[in-house]
Amino acid sequence: MLGIAIVGAGAIAGVHINAYKEFGGDCEIRAVCDLYVNKAEELLEKKGIQNARAYKSLEEALDQGGIDVVSVCLPPSAHCEAAIHALNHGCHVLVEKPMASSLEECDKMIRAAGENNRLLSVVCQNRFKTPMERVHRMLEEGTGGRVTHAIVNSLWWRGENYYDLWWRGTWESECGGSFTSHSVHHIDLLQWMMGMPESVMACMRNVGHHNSELEDVGVAVFNYPEAMAQLTTSIVDHGEEQELIFQTEKGRLSIPWEPAASKPLPNGFPEQDEEGLKMLEQAYLSIPELKREGHEAQIGNFLGAIQGGEALLTSGEEGRKSIELIAAIYKSAATQRTVKLPLACDDPFYSKSTMIREMPHFFEKTKSVENFEKVEITLGRDVGK
Repeated sequence: MLGIAIVGAGAIAGVHINAYKEFGGDCEIRAVCDLYVNKAEELLEKKGIQNARAYKSLEEALDQGGIDVVSVCLPPSAHCEAAIHALNHGCHVLVEKPMASSLEECDKMIRAAGENNRLLSVVCQNRFKTPMERVHRMLEEGTGGRVTHAIVNSLWWRGENYYDLWWRGTWESECGGSFTSHSVHHIDLLQWMMGMPESVMACMRNVGHHNSELEDVGVAVFNYPEAMAQLTTSIVDHGEEQELIFQTEKGRLSIPWEPAASKPLPNGFPEQDEEGLKMLEQAYLSIPELKREGHEAQIGNFLGAIQGGEALLTSGEEGRKSIELIAAIYKSAATQRTVKLPLACDDPFYSKSTMIREMPHFFEKTKSVENFEKVEITLGRDVGK
């Protein structure tokens, strides 16, 4: 029976607990750690977990023994230290998005996992949804032919008071705005579907959140050898539309699933390709639905990999790719230049300390609260449907 410790008692910690509880025959929650111990106690009570303790720190929980797996659900700036401490203690680690504050921290975490022969996984729960898996398989198998153009809309809405929480709204603690905190999953999905681009161009602004140094809207363009992709990030969009559209030689593949296929008229203008559309529909529906989805599916894979029965699908190396793309986006936006990949270890945007010196402060954070009265979160439009 694997002993689980959850580090951080915010809203996402409850999602992790729910997922682990689905695998009660393989694991049990033994600790929840939070600087505010009362939050950890309240979370354990809310989830009906009786055989676990609340701790003020991960160190206290690990010293008590019985912990084999640690879920890191802390602010991004704290991910690296907590993950490495757990790995050095002999625990397997699952870390929430984004993986870390910088590429340098990602590499430290990956190195610690290797040195301790432990698994390091990064939350990419949207990969574990049936529509994502179907479109990924179709692209991987070349069902529609070569991808020519992709559009990713990662559009959210957050009130100005969203940034009143103490760790949000600064480069030091949150490590980035909407590209980092909200669009990291869409960036992950894009590189999972299309691979890493050759170069990135980006621009960004803060147009509606005056208690934040960070961007709340931006656009990035990714250049591939034979394709282009564009991503729009925003936390000022009413309606919160999120979608991924892949234009291929034979038709459109998208999430949510809205396929299209065209063929040319004698003058080159389009008409619907009924046979092509039917082919896409049949291919999409032929791929089985996943038995589990989201965090539950990913944690199931993580536990299976620890026990040796499954291959780990979302490793630290996979999580690092999204951080490298975000670093390239920020470098391009800050320098107003095209950025080629990969980024070198001596690049200023490889390390957090040198990167944040280059980043603009759109506004200064002047208000801060330790906790919100309510911790419920909404997840926007469900792109997994």
